[in-house]
Amino acid sequence: MSSTPTGRSGDKRSVGRPQQDRQGLLDAAADVFVASGVNAPVREIAARAGVGIGTIYRHFPTRAELVVAVYRHQVDACAEAGPRLLRESANAETALRAWVAMFVDFLVTKHGLADALRGDGTDPGALHQSFVDRLVPVCGLLLEAARDAEGHRVETRNVSGYTLLKGIGNLCIGAAEDPLYDADELVQRLVTGFLRHRS
Repeated sequence: MSSTPTGRSGDKRSVGRPQQDRQGLLDAAADVFVASGVNAPVREIAARAGVGIGTIYRHFPTRAELVVAVYRHQVDACAEAGPRLLRESANAETALRAWVAMFVDFLVTKHGLADALRGDGTDPGALHQSFVDRLVPVCGLLLEAARDAEGHRVETRNVSGYTLLKGIGNLCIGAAEDPLYDADELVQRLVTGFLRHRS
């Protein structure tokens, strides 16, 4: 078939398709990892994404590559969500609480990361540092906005974006292995402790 303007247009449409497909796979994998852990069967991820198992392996030849890609994908999503939630939420406290809930899901996905990468040559410590570098400023931004919101005050002695993230991380330890442990509720109570109404 000869090249035509229509054909070129089709080519342009296909340029973004692999990236969209990849994003869809990462979203599906993240959902499955939250529900079933990073060792969930690839067929479960494929079913969630509505693709064949071969499609998963075409994008991510090894489980470690998939896990790292999901990890980075969620870090990016959390980082980008902070400012958006501040713009779109009814108030800064709502934005903070929504973002914290998203971060808890991320931590559940992160559980088992080191085991999944064992022997792959990827440094979990470097990945962890990249997530700290990206997410601490976002958490600090939301915390500062909530502190300055009308009718609220944050008790800020020794409280920073890093401190809040560290506290959330500690509360989430073991949540993926114990269905009776509600990390979300405890984390929201932690946020409540930071945010206090003043008359």
